[in-house]
Amino acid sequence: MRGGDEVTVLAPHAPEVAAAWEDDGVVVKTFRYAPQRFELLGYSRSLEKDESMRWGAAAVTPLYLAAARRAVGKELRRRAYDLLQAHWVIPNLLPVRGFSKRVPLAVGLHGSDVFMAEKPGLRLAVGRALARTSVLTGCSPELVDRVCALGFPRQRARVIPYGVDAEQFTWDPDRRSLWRQRLGIPPSAPVIVSVGRMATKKGYQHLMPILGQLFARCPEAHLVLAGGGDRLEEFRQTASDWGSQVHFPGAVYRDTLPDLYRSADVFVLPAVHDPKGNVDGLPNVILEAMASGLPVVASGISGIPLAVEDGVTGRLIPEKDSSALLEALGELVNDLPRARALGRAGREKIEAKMTWDAIAARYREAYTSALP
Repeated sequence: MRGGDEVTVLAPHAPEVAAAWEDDGVVVKTFRYAPQRFELLGYSRSLEKDESMRWGAAAVTPLYLAAARRAVGKELRRRAYDLLQAHWVIPNLLPVRGFSKRVPLAVGLHGSDVFMAEKPGLRLAVGRALARTSVLTGCSPELVDRVCALGFPRQRARVIPYGVDAEQFTWDPDRRSLWRQRLGIPPSAPVIVSVGRMATKKGYQHLMPILGQLFARCPEAHLVLAGGGDRLEEFRQTASDWGSQVHFPGAVYRDTLPDLYRSADVFVLPAVHDPKGNVDGLPNVILEAMASGLPVVASGISGIPLAVEDGVTGRLIPEKDSSALLEALGELVNDLPRARALGRAGREKIEAKMTWDAIAARYREAYTSALP
C-alpha cells in the first residue's frame, strides 16, 4: 500500500466474487463456508430490508463462524501479523476473539453490525469479544457510543469517518451528458440523484410522498434513484405517476458510478433510524457525491454531520421530515448557482480532510495505539 503497510483481507466467498486477487498492494483471499448456493452472508444479502436476519443467512451463520475462524487461524500460522482487524462486530468479531492473545485485535463498526450486537441474545457474546479487543473504530459517534454502552472502554474508541478516492470521484463536465443520454434526460434539466440500497434505513419512503410537490416547484427536474434492494419495486410503483421524471437504473457499478454523479446537480439521502433502531454510519455515497462536486441534502443523523455541514456543503434536515426535505431540495434545484457553490465547498472539504490518505493516517494512529 502507499503507506508502506502490508495488508491481507479475508472475505467470505460468493458466486460473483473471485477466489483471490490483489488490488494496489492489498491481497484479498476468500474462504468457503457452505455449498455455493447456501453462501448467503455478506454483500448486502444477510438482512431483509436491513431490518431482520434472513432465514437462510441465519441458518448458515454457524458454518460461517467456524470457517472464518479456520481461515484466520491458517493465515496467522502462515506469517506473522502486527494487528488483526475485524470489520463488523457481528458476525466477524466473534470468530476471531480467541486470537487476541497472539495478536492485538481491532474492530471496526459500520452500522447494521451494531444493530445486531444490541440484540439480547447476542449481548453476552459481544461483551466477551469486546473485552479482548484493543481498539475500536467507528464512522459515526452514535455507533461508537452504542457499542461503548455494551461495555467497551471509551478511551480506546476512535471516531474515524470513511475516506474517498478523490481522483476517481471528481467533476468532469465533458462526461456530464453520458448518463443523461442513457436515461433520456434533457441537457439543461436539473437532476437530483441518490445511490443506495432500497431499504428502510435509507429513508426513500419519506421522499416518495413529496414528488408531486417537488415537480410542481420545478417542473423540469428529474430524480435518479440508483440501487437495488427489497423495496425497489414498491418505490417504482409509488413513483409511477412521474415515470418520465423518476428513473430507477438499478445497481450502478463503480466503473460507471462516477459518471452518474457527474450527470447530477444535487445529491439526496434522507437516511433514518428504521423501526428497529438500525441506522447507517456514514454512507460512502455521500463522500463520493461531495468529491464529485455535488451539494448533499441528507438527514443530520449518525456519522453524516462528520461530512455534510448545513449551509456550507449541503443541507442537513431532521430525519423523517418530508416537509424539510422538500424545502431543502426545492431550494437547491431552483438555485443552481448556490447548489454549485455548496458542491465546490464539499469538494474542498474532501480534498482537505477526507481523502483516503488523510483517513489512513488516522487509522494508523489508532492501530499503533493497540500495539504492545
